Amino acid sequence: MGDLLGTARTPRARLRELLTAGEPLVAPGSYDALSARLIEQAGFDVVYMTGFGTTASLIGRPDVGLLSGAEMVDNASRIVAAVDVPVIADADTGYGNAINVVRTVRAYEQAGVSGIHLEDQVMPKKCGHMSGKAVISREEMAGKLRAAVAARQDPDFVLIARTDAAAVHGLDDAIDRAKAYADAGADVLFVEAPTSEEGIERVATELRGVAPLVFNWAEGGRTPPISLQRIGELGFSLVIFPIGTLLAATAGIRSLLEVLRAEGTPQSALPGLPSFGEFTDLIGLPEIQKLEQRFASE
Repeated sequence: MGDLLGTARTPRARLRELLTAGEPLVAPGSYDALSARLIEQAGFDVVYMTGFGTTASLIGRPDVGLLSGAEMVDNASRIVAAVDVPVIADADTGYGNAINVVRTVRAYEQAGVSGIHLEDQVMPKKCGHMSGKAVISREEMAGKLRAAVAARQDPDFVLIARTDAAAVHGLDDAIDRAKAYADAGADVLFVEAPTSEEGIERVATELRGVAPLVFNWAEGGRTPPISLQRIGELGFSLVIFPIGTLLAATAGIRSLLEVLRAEGTPQSALPGLPSFGEFTDLIGLPEIQKLEQRFASE
């Protein structure tokens, strides 16, 4: 866990190791510090900070470019502080041009994030599985990636290049862009939202050996759901499940509120929830109690 008095950590080097382990690295989506702690406690080796979930949780709105870079970095810093495992964060378009990308990379590094993905959408962007997207030129995006490479101070900080061109110009252009982004210095490639298993296979085949690949298992999105075994067979290095935790939390809250509305109290719903003691334990109360004893005045 991300203990208050935790020792020095090297999560970025750990992320590099995990990406080359030979099996797909599974990264559930986190939208706040609590969901990040739950992901770590469930035994996962990495946390993915979802922009979709961050937007929904912070302002209750859809992922259409409404949050600023500062708001995203602020959420990332809280998530990083809550866990010891590496955190990969959505950095949208970098929040401007190549010069803005320089500042964005520095800000995420200072927040303790282990890696980010930058996308080639026009700002304001949209969720990768929504319609109506537009993309910048591949030359402009390549320049932004070169700026990101020049800006990072820790060589272990992972830069993921995402292209949303498949929905705009087709899969051929998306694959060509991904290759150009690797040439610009991206460590990992992310072709967003192929809409068929054939398309998924093309991405994997044509980009094999260029750089490690991301598969976005967007719950309910446009990409067909395939098994983790198949994802591994195709050679993807990282698979993100961005919004399952958010959807589950929404369903749980709705269920509790329905009981409260119908019955006047939540009593009948409590057996299905963590107890007060269980919850305070999972968010670190025992650590606080130990620290209180350690630093108590004599």
